[in-house]
Amino acid sequence: MTVVWVVAAVMIITAAAFTMFRLLAGPSTLDRLVAVDCLVAVAMCGIGIWAAYSLDTTVTYGLTALALISFVGSVSVARFRVPDIEKPPTVKRSR
Repeated sequence: MTVVWVVAAVMIITAAAFTMFRLLAGPSTLDRLVAVDCLVAVAMCGIGIWAAYSLDTTVTYGLTALALISFVGSVSVARFRVPDIEKPPTVKRSR
């Protein structure tokens, strides 16, 4: 059974490493936002794996709080974000 926990930990660490790369190298803010969401999901999976490994259910409350905060944060950033490349203002000519 220890092999299962080690494989799960390696997969979580690999996913976190790839996500951190995308977070740091993302060309736009939306790429970084998706990477942050993915990193939170990976962290939630890691907490869930820890809860299953240690047979401790007290950390599941943290999972709920993390899911709610992540959702609200993602929606607010997506709603109020400023475009990366602003278009030059158009000048209206009067006749």
